[in-house]
Amino acid sequence: MTPGMVMELGRQAIEVTLVVAAPMLLAGLLVGLIISIFQAATQVNEATLQFVPKLVVMLLVLLIAGPWMLQFLVDYIERLFASIPQLIG
Repeated sequence: MTPGMVMELGRQAIEVTLVVAAPMLLAGLLVGLIISIFQAATQVNEATLQFVPKLVVMLLVLLIAGPWMLQFLVDYIERLFASIPQLIG
């Protein structure tokens, strides 16, 4: 296994991680931004006002995008396991 192959495997792993995590992170970011604007406009500074809606939205995104995320990970792992003979030899 050459250093180039190791770098390619690492790049693919980071890419898969980013793609799988992106829906939940973007949803949390968007909800946090909306709530921050609301808090700035109304001057209501309550910590749970940020935490609870983010948690609910991220759980909803996980329920909606979860099957896709799981299938994406399974596909990557299957490709990775199938490529083991080429990586070794």
